[in-house]
Amino acid sequence: MVTPVLETKLADFPVRRGKVRDIYDLDEQLLLVSTDRISAFDWVLPTGIPDKGRVLTQFSVFWFGHLDVPNHMLTTDLAEVDLPADTDLGMLEGRSMLVRKANVVPIECVVRGYLDGSGWREYQQTGEVCGIQLPTGLQQGAQLEQPIFTPATKEETGHDINISFERMVEIVGKETSEELRQRSLDLYASGSQYAREKGKQRGLTPSPLSFDKARIGDLVPGEYSLIFSCDTMSMTEEELSWA
Repeated sequence: MVTPVLETKLADFPVRRGKVRDIYDLDEQLLLVSTDRISAFDWVLPTGIPDKGRVLTQFSVFWFGHLDVPNHMLTTDLAEVDLPADTDLGMLEGRSMLVRKANVVPIECVVRGYLDGSGWREYQQTGEVCGIQLPTGLQQGAQLEQPIFTPATKEETGHDINISFERMVEIVGKETSEELRQRSLDLYASGSQYAREKGKQRGLTPSPLSFDKARIGDLVPGEYSLIFSCDTMSMTEEELSWA
């Protein structure tokens, strides 16, 4: 029986452990390692799913390539990463991604095409989702007339908090907020079209085609660009889709 990888160890590098990923500081870059930990409703469960981290990483690689948008990924080939000679490559293989460092925008950019998850709970209480008024009488899982952008704070531990676009503007500024919103909606539309062609419907996408976290940084010296997704594209725990 395959044992799930719940924690990785690289002794020579500082590490920060998120809900699912172990993030190693390699000076100029970061090594993101997707473990087999399970995050559900912002809680980390005590058990994992073998090879889940590898699947998560391959999702990211696919969507980065398919959507062809700026991102932070440098390579998934461990041969290109300067690691100590005694590193257990078997533990890291297939679940690791070397990425650029960049400044974090502490917002989770969520696009919803269907009413479910935390959006459904909020709608039941207020008739709104992140300050957006929705028609009355919608049922759980109902398709929305148009996809909506519903940002949330991105917490390192505990629950992420849904916020209005106006609150997002207060946190990160109007220009950044508007660009993140438009790019989120564009990516959702592109991903949804692809999913429909494959016989699926995309309901909620909290990482690009939406973003787990969006980052701003320099892709090219002198060229200021938005870099999308500092963790993954299409998170398996949180994305909602239907056949």
